[in-house]
Amino acid sequence: MSYRNKTYVAFASENIHLYRMMEAWRDNDNIDFDFYDAHDLFISRDSSKPETIKNNLRQRMKNAKQVVLIGTPEAKAKGSDGGSFLAHEIEVLMEFNVPVVVANHDGDRTVDTRFIPNPLLTADYYTLSVSFQPAIIMYALNNYATSFASSSNKGPHQYKPEVYEQLGI
Repeated sequence: MSYRNKTYVAFASENIHLYRMMEAWRDNDNIDFDFYDAHDLFISRDSSKPETIKNNLRQRMKNAKQVVLIGTPEAKAKGSDGGSFLAHEIEVLMEFNVPVVVANHDGDRTVDTRFIPNPLLTADYYTLSVSFQPAIIMYALNNYATSFASSSNKGPHQYKPEVYEQLGI
């Protein structure tokens, strides 16, 4: 497998504005938020065939060391439907055993199963749910994601309120 150094952001297509928000955080010099985006690799056109798009998604995921899943009801539905591109992404990230930070779009700081696709829940896949805020997402990428491979944890987890307090949020 290739060297993994990117962050893969998974989201339902209806929620692209939230992905764009993450890009804006990254590009804003006044916000301490950065990630190496896997979406800049293996670009697909809107006219690409579904199999070509799925292959490109797989190639992007091969370069990902971590995933941020933007948690929304749409992400839950599409990630659970077995046929969408997001469902394919969920399948591939589980195959590659990549750490998943679920960023709850509504600001929840707890595990919210309304936002986590069923395959992750059914497989008891170790995920970490955080609020959709740059400081806590960055903290999770720097801490949870790096310890994921050596952890024996199963299922969805969340940070204690003290972590948010330490970050000033």
